[in-house]
Amino acid sequence: MKFNSPTGMKDILPEEALLWHLIEEKAISIFNLYGYKPLRTPILEESALFNRSLGEEAEIVRKQMFEVKRGSSESYALRPEATAAVVRAYLENNLDRTNTFIKLFYIGPMFRAERPQKGRLRQFHHIGVEALGSDSPYLDSEIIALARRILEELKVHGFTIRLNSLGCSSDQQKLKSILRIKLKGHLNKLCADCNERYKKNVFRVLDCKNEGCPQVVATLKLRYEDYLCSGCSEHFLIVRKNLDRLKINYSLSPTLVRGLDYYSRTVFEITHQGLGAQDAIAAGGRYDRLIPELGGPELGAAGFAFGVERLLLASGLECAAAKPRLDIFIASLGNSAKEQGFVLLQKLREAQVASETDYENKSLKGQMRRANDLAVKFVALLGDDELKKQMIILKDMQSGKQEEIGLDNFVEEIKKRL
Repeated sequence: MKFNSPTGMKDILPEEALLWHLIEEKAISIFNLYGYKPLRTPILEESALFNRSLGEEAEIVRKQMFEVKRGSSESYALRPEATAAVVRAYLENNLDRTNTFIKLFYIGPMFRAERPQKGRLRQFHHIGVEALGSDSPYLDSEIIALARRILEELKVHGFTIRLNSLGCSSDQQKLKSILRIKLKGHLNKLCADCNERYKKNVFRVLDCKNEGCPQVVATLKLRYEDYLCSGCSEHFLIVRKNLDRLKINYSLSPTLVRGLDYYSRTVFEITHQGLGAQDAIAAGGRYDRLIPELGGPELGAAGFAFGVERLLLASGLECAAAKPRLDIFIASLGNSAKEQGFVLLQKLREAQVASETDYENKSLKGQMRRANDLAVKFVALLGDDELKKQMIILKDMQSGKQEEIGLDNFVEEIKKRL
């Protein structure tokens, strides 16, 4: 019986997986520069965590969570996003007491039961950061600068940073009233879902991608002075001034919201012109309400996440860019040569020389073809005649030059040539 992977989930095969490792390694090196530490949380969390943090009217909670029931009292969910899980870990492990302010990063799969689309499957992957324990606008500016740094390191061009402020809880109540007034005369142009959102959570209308809704949203003329309090206005001004000082280009987008209820004050999204309608490759912002909402102290926090699949599409990186380079292939003829070659292979690896050999009993011609496919720098040819002389023939695969090297000092000689 043949089995297939579940709908909306895919295998990441070796060549592509190497590209993922390349992106992850570059991101981790930058996180280290900015003082972020790694965190790994379970893939399964209590369903109530997401109901509480994301909002029961959020699309993710209502329609997209993969839930796992165990008996009548236990309900878990495959994590649809990581921020709530990170905050849960922060509080459960008392990091709010031992390290009031901490910077964390994570890499891993997320799950949403939505229609699979380009760059967004039901199992997708995030690389993200969360900085917990600060309400400083300088932190907001830093995470945006960090996101841009990753894109620059990956040589991603053609992206746009969209920036907005939702203000505090009081500001958001004002903004909701303004939106209801402005949208009231356009309800007949909005989709059925947005007519429901208008009643329950009008912010979700701004985030709708259904035909017609973005056109209505584009006509709204929202002004920060109409709803931002003086404290939030000052906070947002400092964020923008910091970005200006760092020469980070951004566009103000007063209708930008995030699809989750916990966001406040600064929100941002990074879009890419080559991805079509679903063009966001990263998004995030500040979520000062989430820590107290989950039972912790009144502490601010901010973060963002890259969608790895979309990041790959935007980067244009080819699998060849991450292809590992093997240094040497040992081609042997005869059992004695194979035995000696196998021992030599381990010595090379212990000396940090990337090495490979034949495990398919191929002919010498077949082994040379395999070495060529692996793009090795050298091939070590070892047969009965070479064993008698305690020598190895070393072939430079680029120049074609061959030379004999003593078996006893072969590892040292190879290291000199690399």
